[in-house]
Amino acid sequence: MTQPLAPPLSKESEGALARIVARNPEADPRTLLPDVDPRRIPRHVAIIMDGNGRWAQARGFPREFGHRNGARAVREVVEHAGRLGVECVTLYSFSLENWKRPASEIEALMLLCRVYLEGEEQELVRKGIRFRVIGRRGGLPGAVVEAIERVERATSAGTRGTLCLAINYGARAELADAARTLAADVAAGRLRPEDVDEGTLAARLYAPDLPDPDLLIRTAGEMRVSNFLLWQISYAELHVTPVLWPDFGAADLDEAVRTFAARTRRFGDVREGGHA
Repeated sequence: MTQPLAPPLSKESEGALARIVARNPEADPRTLLPDVDPRRIPRHVAIIMDGNGRWAQARGFPREFGHRNGARAVREVVEHAGRLGVECVTLYSFSLENWKRPASEIEALMLLCRVYLEGEEQELVRKGIRFRVIGRRGGLPGAVVEAIERVERATSAGTRGTLCLAINYGARAELADAARTLAADVAAGRLRPEDVDEGTLAARLYAPDLPDPDLLIRTAGEMRVSNFLLWQISYAELHVTPVLWPDFGAADLDEAVRTFAARTRRFGDVREGGHA
């Protein structure tokens, strides 16, 4: 299939492309998505990776087999996101509610998490990708926490992009933790109650340095956000696809970005761009 010809860029679009390439020289959105203005490439893509279990069961395998194949899809999607010029990818890997699953599945997921981190550490370092984890680390197996902290340290100097995994994460818990920190600061006299606003709360979320997601993708056709980044996705564009996560690849990410780029984001204003 022949790619459409890239139209000439405006000065603003050339500036956006220059900023993308300056941050990540491997990014080439003009070649990969010539029909998308570089200004329309989302900075932050968040993904609810759903459908691993159904994918495995449809093939007569246990759910754990689907999770292993889902982990393989992560590398393709993260690498392609970088080539498109996406700055940050956040993946919903394990929620607080997932502890309700069978013990054998939880054990397999924890082992997969550790094996994935061990296998990807050097590749993340080589590509200059910073690794982050959001969620409550208390309650996670010690070996998983050790692997998380080791990869975070090893990749801390990465400047080409950020891979963030939400592990043992729930958005309501994140907001409760932020509120608890605010309450402690007020009680200690470090903050006045009248100074509490959206900014002071946002600064106490798990990763306040990351930009809010521009695009939220959910696979497997489920029409809900499942307690994921509730504060941060307030103005994110949603893209739901019936594709099960192990089958989700570069072409599916391209489709999601094209859908995002075609939308008008007003942020409550009547003008495109609104207050952003």
